[in-house]
Amino acid sequence: MKRILVIDDEPAMRRNIGKILRLEAFDVFEADNGATALELVHTQRPDLILCDISMADIDGHTVLSRLRENPKTARIPFIFLTARGERSDVRTGMRLGADDYLIKPIGVSDLLEAITARLNRISEHRGERELRPEPKPEMLQALGLTPREAEVLFWVCQGKSNSEIGDVLEMKIFTVKKHLENIFDKLGVDNRTAACALALERSSKF
Repeated sequence: MKRILVIDDEPAMRRNIGKILRLEAFDVFEADNGATALELVHTQRPDLILCDISMADIDGHTVLSRLRENPKTARIPFIFLTARGERSDVRTGMRLGADDYLIKPIGVSDLLEAITARLNRISEHRGERELRPEPKPEMLQALGLTPREAEVLFWVCQGKSNSEIGDVLEMKIFTVKKHLENIFDKLGVDNRTAACALALERSSKF
């Protein structure tokens, strides 16, 4: 049974999300503020975290930053679930290391789809990720990529769509696609999966 931590200072929202997830057989525990959440992460070790941004004491951005700074919690899948839906908010969340960014109100099917996708991805790569360092943009320049191409490949390896990469890097989708074409050509591959596999393989040697 996968364990999910729900962090939100609105009681009704926490209850509703918790009820939905428990009906899907997830083990759910909750925190109504950032400080409590950080303690629970270390004692309960969740498989995934759903977190609001706007909270009174420690906000969601700070929670994520602290988790990503700690090697023991850095790779826990983290999804923002928030009413802050401006593109600048999305870019900030993704740059801090969020795995996904969901905007309230969200449908049950969309919420479950996002959670399942992140849990599946971490399961597929758990063994590999434990053995190899996570690629970083600057690290990927050693593959012969420009700094901008390296940033695009980094976010591709995080499972981001072209649209999400465009939001994070503040570029048009056409530009993202053009960078991907250049990346595939330089790496001698023809798809995103192969590019990420090569990036992970090479990253362990840098």
